[in-house]
Amino acid sequence: MTINHDAIDGIIVEDDMEFSFGELSHICAVNAEWIISLVEEGILEPMNITSKQWRFSGACLRRVQVIQRLQKDLGVNLAGAALALQLLEEVEILRTRLSIIKSSDIG
Repeated sequence: MTINHDAIDGIIVEDDMEFSFGELSHICAVNAEWIISLVEEGILEPMNITSKQWRFSGACLRRVQVIQRLQKDLGVNLAGAALALQLLEEVEILRTRLSIIKSSDIG
């Protein structure tokens, strides 16, 4: 029997966390041009768009990861991935609302 000593390090990302442009690029293992294209497509919105040093929220990190999976797993182009991401987020909002409605009906 072999024992695998490889470990995966990770962090829990909250919406209020902030990442610099470089940190986001590094964490997601993507080049800066790709991050810029996500901003231009409206997929990501820097917290300080007028500043030369963009900062991104934890939500932006999750959006980048979803876009990466959509492109890798489904071969979706950037515009299609943006649309799919928007629909996924709307479904999540509706699920949350439904859960609140159901819990208020029980009590």
